[in-house]
Amino acid sequence: MTQDEMWKARCDEYAAFIETNGRCPSKHFPEERNLHTWWKHNRKLINANAMRADRVERFKELVALAESHRHVNQYQ
Repeated sequence: MTQDEMWKARCDEYAAFIETNGRCPSKHFPEERNLHTWWKHNRKLINANAMRADRVERFKELVALAESHRHVNQYQ
């Protein structure tokens, strides 16, 4: 499996997690920590303009998906 295939598989896994659970993975649960760490690493690459161009568009789609499932404070 190449690095691109592994990145795409992790990307699909992250999207599936959001769709099934209605939230992003948490750093507090050990079974979700790998996905959370993957997300943080890629977010840092985006902010530093170090991410490869072919991955940027797919990651931005994931950001939009995560924003649509963002936690809303019930007391506001």
